[in-house]
Amino acid sequence: QVQLVESGGGLVQAGGSLRLSCAASGSILSINTMGWYRQAPGKQRELVASITRGGSTNYADSVKGRFTISRDNAKNTVYLQMNSLKPEDTLVYYCNARISIATAWGPREYDYWGQGTQVTVSS
Repeated sequence: QVQLVESGGGLVQAGGSLRLSCAASGSILSINTMGWYRQAPGKQRELVASITRGGSTNYADSVKGRFTISRDNAKNTVYLQMNSLKPEDTLVYYCNARISIATAWGPREYDYWGQGTQVTVSS
């Protein structure tokens, strides 16, 4: 069983900062790409940022220069440092990880999701 547990969401004023964390636990062989997504009610989940095991990063245009994704492979944890927050960043943020686990057929990779954490930016 694999779990992703997020923390760090909350309420902040525009221009402020928040740091999200997501820790993976369970019967994990390895973790490939980890990332953060966000979703507005009634809309599709969108990629905010992702990071490979080797540290290559990818960002949505809307957050470039303001958000920084990082990971600690020893702790199976991914972080999202969010600076210069804007009211339009107010959304639920979800952690995602592509994780290899042992199965009866050998190692298999699956996508796992966190439970979501609310980020609210007041103007």
